[in-house]
Order: sequence, then structure tokens, then C-alpha cells
Amino acid sequence: MMALLVFRERLRVLYGKYAAYIDTAVRFGLCLSALLVINKNVGFMTRISGLWPALAAAVLCAFLPYGLSAVIVGCFMLAHISVVSLEISVLMAAVMAIIILLYYGFRPGDSWLLLVTPLAFFFNIPYAVPLLAGLSCSLTSVIPACSGAVLYYMMLYVKQNAGALTGGAAAGIAEKYSSIFGSVVSDEMMITMILAFAVGILTVYLIRNRSIDFAWYIAAAAGLVVQTVIVFVGGFAFNIPFSLVQFLVGLVFSAAIVMAYIFFVFAVDYTRTEYLQYEDDDYYYYVKAVPKIAVSAPDVKVQKINARNSKKHIRQYDK
Repeated sequence: MMALLVFRERLRVLYGKYAAYIDTAVRFGLCLSALLVINKNVGFMTRISGLWPALAAAVLCAFLPYGLSAVIVGCFMLAHISVVSLEISVLMAAVMAIIILLYYGFRPGDSWLLLVTPLAFFFNIPYAVPLLAGLSCSLTSVIPACSGAVLYYMMLYVKQNAGALTGGAAAGIAEKYSSIFGSVVSDEMMITMILAFAVGILTVYLIRNRSIDFAWYIAAAAGLVVQTVIVFVGGFAFNIPFSLVQFLVGLVFSAAIVMAYIFFVFAVDYTRTEYLQYEDDDYYYYVKAVPKIAVSAPDVKVQKINARNSKKHIRQYDK
């Protein structure tokens, strides 16, 4: 345990020194991962489906806010989908426009969820997203998290129906949009996951703000249980086929990621909790103070001894 605390302290000091470089590298890695996942799953436009276009776009996104980075990644996705179906690319552009308009309604810092959520689905750890959002963000993080889920299921629809969308019979524009919109909106799994995300974020946010010991751990556990119940109930209610093994593996890895996040970010020592009371002319203030766990990294100093000088001193001592 002490070794982990020392490692955590060293990471904190390292981040304090190189925060700007680390943040840039994280944005680059996140955007590059998103672009590579898009190329692998819906990479229908060969001109931009290679590694070098993804690298160039990721380098640009590394120096931009997460909101603009999400827009650039979204444009890559629309370019790929337009090769298969212009109609669904227009529909997705409209959805993205709505998300961008809503972007000014929630905190700009929460826009990283637009990139993380689809990636979490592709890596089978979507249940970690509501937990991380509820622990670190505000209630308005429901908007970008659920929007990221919608974008993922729309990409999945294009991937699964690429042949039908490309070689389908000619139909009227209204009929095409009605068919596509109906297929996407009626996706029971998407509805179930959006509900699980919204309720999970609400549960975690409300519990982690309570003045109870181990509030963050209890909030994460409650959020995981809530998501599990909603997914199971939705699966049985809508008769959705899904792999139980894949579901359990996703839950375990999501829980592990969140536990590690809590340890490295929210580690506190409840054994040294203090209760303080203040007052002024109008109010009494009751404060619960829980100190963070802080350890100092061991400062190991290695002193080199010159062999010649030591032998000389030994000879003098013998004489």
C-alpha cells in the first residue's frame, strides 16, 4: 500500500511539473484512438482512412479544446459515412449540430465525454463512463455522455447495414430518412444504455456529494449496481440478445478503472477526520474536514566513495 501511495505522490509531482505537456499528449492519444477506431469500423473513404491523415488530425486536435477536437473527429466520421449513405450522413450531421448547440449549455470541460464514450463502447467498458462522469463532473455531463452513446449506435448501425445502405433500391428522400430515423430511434439497446447512463450519473453524483465516509466508493458501487439493473431489466423487457460473459467482463474492467481513478485522485484518510464549528453574526457553520492521504517520496542519496582515497586513509590509520 505504501509503495502505491509513493508512486501516486511521484505521479502528482510529475504532473505538476509537466501538466501542459501531459494534457497535450492525452488529447493527442485520445483523438488518435478515436480516429483509428472510426477508420477500422466505418473507414469507407480510402483517402482519409490511412494512418497519416489520422496522425495529422490528432496533432491538430492536441492543441485544441476538447469541443473543437470532437467536431474534427465528427467531420472525419461524416466523411466516411457519406460514401455509404449521404442521407444518414446528413442525419448524423443534424444530430451533431444539436449536440454542438447543447454544448454551450453544459460545462466545456465535460466535452471530453463526446470522445471517450464511443471509445468506451468499442473497448467494452461503457459502464465506466457514467461512474467517471458522476465522480468528476456536474449533472449536465449527462448531455455529452448520452450524446456520445447516440453517436456510437449510429456508427454501429452504418457498420452493420453498410451493404443495404449502399445497394438499396431507389426510394424517395422522405421515405429514406423515415426508415433510417426509425431504425436508429427504435434501437432498444441504445435506449436502454442511454437510460442507464443518465440514471447512473445521477446516482453517482448525488451520493458522492453526501457527507459520509467512503462516499466516492459507495457512489461508484451504487452507480454500477444501477446500471446493471437497468441493462438486465431493459434486456428482458425488450428481449435484447446480449452476451452475459461480455457484459460481466465489461463490468469488471469498468469497476477496476474507476477504483484506480478514485485511489489516484480522491484518496483520503478517514481516520483523521475533523469536525469544526464556526459562527458569525448570522450563521453557525459546521464543517467536516477529511485530510487527503499524502506521503513524501523517499529521498535516496547515494554517496560515492573514492577507492583510492579510502585505501590511503586506511594506510595512514595503520601507521
